[in-house]
Amino acid sequence: MKNDFRARNHPAYWAFLVHRVSGLLLALFLPLHFWALGQALQGEAQLDSFLRWTEQPLVKFAEVVLVLLLAAHMAGGVRLLMLEFLAWRDWHKSLLAAAAGLSIAAGLAFLLNLV
Repeated sequence: MKNDFRARNHPAYWAFLVHRVSGLLLALFLPLHFWALGQALQGEAQLDSFLRWTEQPLVKFAEVVLVLLLAAHMAGGVRLLMLEFLAWRDWHKSLLAAAAGLSIAAGLAFLLNLV
């Protein structure tokens, strides 16, 4: 039992968890995204109405979360590719920290662009 807790407290486990959860949340977002794109097919008035709705603060916050999820998922995917194709072991934790930092930086940069 004690060994199981140690494995789940490892940075690689958290990287795995962030990658999986971000992927699932992005997959749940896709139908909403396709619906939003479909609004353009309904006509200009329908699209304008939808675009006005997207100016709400909660929607803007959701956009920041979406960018953060995309950055985290991309960083996790690059990490997995590097694990698969590169021969390294010692700087694994540093790469995890760099990936997390870059993901947060991407989300904050997007947030600053909105303000």
